Amino acid sequence: MKVGYANDGVIYVSIDQMSLVQKYIGGDAAKPKLNKLGTVSWEKAKTKARNAVKILAQDLVDLYAQRQSARGYQYSADTVWQNEFEEAFPYEETDDQLNAIADCKRDMESGKVMDRLVCGDVGFGKTEVAIRAAFKTVQDGKQVAFLVPTTILAKQHYSTFASRMADFPINVDMLSRFRTPKQQRETIAGIENGSVDIVVGTHRLLSKDIKFKDLGMVIVDEEQRFGVAHKEKLKALRKNVNVLTLSATPIPRTLHMSMTGIRDMSLLEEAPNDRLPIQTYVMEYNPEFVKDAILRELARNGQVYYLYNRVSNIDEVAAQIHGSCTRGKRRILPMVKMSERELENIMMEFLDNEINVLVCTTIIETGLDISNANTIIIQDADCMGLSQLYQLRGRVGRSTRTSYAYLMYRQDKVLHEVFRKKRLQTIKGNFTEFGSGFKIAMRDLEIRGAGNLLGAEQHGHMDTVGYEMYCKLLDEAVRELKGEKIEEDFETLIEIKINAYIPNSYISSEFQKLEMYKKISLINNENDYYDVQDELLDRYGDLPRAVQNLLDIALVKAGVHTLGGTSIAQRNGKVLI
Repeated sequence: MKVGYANDGVIYVSIDQMSLVQKYIGGDAAKPKLNKLGTVSWEKAKTKARNAVKILAQDLVDLYAQRQSARGYQYSADTVWQNEFEEAFPYEETDDQLNAIADCKRDMESGKVMDRLVCGDVGFGKTEVAIRAAFKTVQDGKQVAFLVPTTILAKQHYSTFASRMADFPINVDMLSRFRTPKQQRETIAGIENGSVDIVVGTHRLLSKDIKFKDLGMVIVDEEQRFGVAHKEKLKALRKNVNVLTLSATPIPRTLHMSMTGIRDMSLLEEAPNDRLPIQTYVMEYNPEFVKDAILRELARNGQVYYLYNRVSNIDEVAAQIHGSCTRGKRRILPMVKMSERELENIMMEFLDNEINVLVCTTIIETGLDISNANTIIIQDADCMGLSQLYQLRGRVGRSTRTSYAYLMYRQDKVLHEVFRKKRLQTIKGNFTEFGSGFKIAMRDLEIRGAGNLLGAEQHGHMDTVGYEMYCKLLDEAVRELKGEKIEEDFETLIEIKINAYIPNSYISSEFQKLEMYKKISLINNENDYYDVQDELLDRYGDLPRAVQNLLDIALVKAGVHTLGGTSIAQRNGKVLI
């Protein structure tokens, strides 16, 4: 690999030292500065970042220590009612769902304060995991607060919880703008005296006048949609109340905290039975194509979301669609200009299939779960973020029918590089299949950078040294504060007596070849070895001997000298370390 520096400086890095090279990942606005060879400017930048990271590491270690030392309520084993409740679930659970449910129960019965993230695609059953955890909480006389970002989502979750628990003596209530002032006062009183077991609501639940009699669990749906002030209140709750967070595309900082062990994480990657991937298309806006797409969906008695995110002229867009497609009723669901009651009525009409084309804003991003709506058309999709597009696309594809998502941008518009090359292709090409929510979040992490775990003051340091180096420094600082021994980096020299490389005939793309070299250089154990081997087989076919040799050498470098009971040296000839 040829690495360029300022003033035309160059260093050549051999493939056996690829682990020393990292891709720079910073925020969208980050402009990394090239260093000159032979200067100390890079070391100075790392030293500044290392000093700043130590402060952050101390906060992380303190938070982690508080969680580990704090003793929460130890819940009892499953009751007969719990078993009956779970058996009444009308669908067959996936293995991932059952594992996530078991993870939650294990946390609750251990007596530790739970802080778990359940990450799974839209429609993969995160809500059922939450429902069972909530039911278990109520069985021991504790209360549950289910926090959601929008009133529409509150309404939908309230209906789900109430119907699932209708056969049991559990009082489920809702606190949002859909309720009258009198109903809200009664709910708040019920929360305080303990007569309300489970309350579903918006950020109103975090207000100072809300006092729970005995709060046992807080469930947070789509945490990324809450503001900083709300997250600070949630952070305070995490010290002594069980917290379960649900997300299809967790924000990078939430994801990173999970991956570094600050929070626990359960992944739902398995699609429910008979579910089909969403067919996704990226194209210029074409009114004739829009008309055809809508009429095709209506011809099979389906429903359509048409998303236009400008309230000022959404009426004009709705009128155009009404004029071009004369079949069926049309309704507009704008972000404003409508009372909560009107909003609720339109939502219920669309749910009951009385409205078949809904011209709307991004208010549908979370909340509407309608299996008959299987086409979504998003106008000016280039103005939206990656996670937001993924969530919007998730409004369709919740049935056994083939569903369609059309991401459109204005004709002849030159798209911003980040969106055109990364976000659009990410949605269209790389993550069409199921189980992509976690991958989307990982890609978002790469595109935007991780941000700061506990505030904004660390952004500059991360932009200076890049995400991977920042995380490495943070990991070292955390381990040092925990008293773990930090091994110094040392150089390993490999003398290769055999052909070990990736031929052009196997991988022709230089970019993909470098990507695989990097992955091979990071092999640390047999699991890594088999993961990389499986990826190569899946993407490029049978391994040439030279590539197999390269994998084996990487394993020897990691300190593993036998594979399947056979010496790697015997398999490949003489390999000297």
